[in-house]
Amino acid sequence: MCLAIPGQVEEIFESQGLVMARVNFGGIRKSTCLEYTPNVSVGNFVLVHVGFAISVIDEEEARRTYEHLALSDGLEELTTP
Repeated sequence: MCLAIPGQVEEIFESQGLVMARVNFGGIRKSTCLEYTPNVSVGNFVLVHVGFAISVIDEEEARRTYEHLALSDGLEELTTP
């Protein structure tokens, strides 16, 4: 099952003409496309689905979602290559 996982934007950069970010998912950092969320800033929390940030959420919502995913083993896709 594919889920949207919350993470915090640590860095924004351009790669091959796309706006990208380094997003921290509880200590695991991954590159994420920001093309669908153009108003994101460093420090914002985003929901990420298959490598794309699909919405900006507040810190409390990110924390709650992350906790629920951790309890249900929904974070395993972060460690899958």
